[in-house]
Amino acid sequence: MKLGIALSTLALVALPSLSFAMCSSQKHAMSCAEGSVYDAESSTCVATTS
Repeated sequence: MKLGIALSTLALVALPSLSFAMCSSQKHAMSCAEGSVYDAESSTCVATTS
């Protein structure tokens, strides 16, 4: 019984921290102001020329 409680507690503590670590490695969407677009090479927003 004590082993089951200990394993359940470990799982409840460890799983959220593991999922947080996995989220940080994913790419996130970048939004730019109106009239500019995201340039992947420079990793910045650049003004559009139209």
